[in-house]
Amino acid sequence: MLRHFITNWMRWACLGIPILPARRMSRIVLEPLQKSTIADWFDSDTGRYTLAWERTQIDLAVEDVFGFNAVQLGVPSVDFLRANRMPSRFSIGPGQGCTIQSSFTHLPIASHSVDLLVLPHVLEFCEDPHQVLREVERVLMPEGQIVITGFNPISLWGISRLLAGRRYEWPWQGEFIGLLRLRDWLKLLGFELNGGKFGCYAPPFKTEKWLRRFRFLERLSDRWWPIVGGVYVVRAVKRTVGMRLVTPAWRTRRSQPSALAAVTRRAGWRTDFQAKRPPVLRLVSGSTMPGATVPYSLAGTVRSDDSEAT
Repeated sequence: MLRHFITNWMRWACLGIPILPARRMSRIVLEPLQKSTIADWFDSDTGRYTLAWERTQIDLAVEDVFGFNAVQLGVPSVDFLRANRMPSRFSIGPGQGCTIQSSFTHLPIASHSVDLLVLPHVLEFCEDPHQVLREVERVLMPEGQIVITGFNPISLWGISRLLAGRRYEWPWQGEFIGLLRLRDWLKLLGFELNGGKFGCYAPPFKTEKWLRRFRFLERLSDRWWPIVGGVYVVRAVKRTVGMRLVTPAWRTRRSQPSALAAVTRRAGWRTDFQAKRPPVLRLVSGSTMPGATVPYSLAGTVRSDDSEAT
């Protein structure tokens, strides 16, 4: 029996099952499952507080962008393109509900075919944000625009992420990207920032009650320390440098036909044409030899005394 107990104990130990007496085993408390996506986190009190501010700023950023195709990456449950007036608007992402299911790192879109791209908290939760930005640059047309939302690490939200130790909860498990860092990434890809704003200055409390109590920070912080907002929204435009070949000026001009020089005629000088004319001969009577012939060209100019006598 002892051998049977030792065999089972070794088997349970290999499986990771704790072997303790019932009186010493601590009570296991089952906690609710954590939010699995950023869209699920938007259903919480903190998420609704963040989403309300972000939708207002994104509406202002996309309402004056014109073109034909607008794309939203991720979060299909929230329409961030509602204020835009392009005829073709759709979403792309790996989750359910997207118009096109695809990875963010390999977008199934032709190059230079999109006028507007919205990235709501995509870069913080993807494994390769540089590749995502490269794909965004590829599919955007010249002078196309992107709108990016992110969490600011230099804020009360960033401090709460470091001190609270909630690294396995949404959205604290993401990699917060600072605005200066993001600006450098966009600059390397040929983007230029043309708008942005910080917001959500209240501490990231979990209840709406405490969030309302700190709403006064919205007005004060927006004026005195705007860069410490918990969330930011930026807009950038893709700049494409054109090229024009400058050829030498002589290749672009048409050759003008040269005019013939006028022949000058001076008194006392004979021209070449006059010098080559046959001389006019005058034959007198009795000077013509018997059997001599007169050239045809001189026939009209020959006068003889015999003809005058007749």
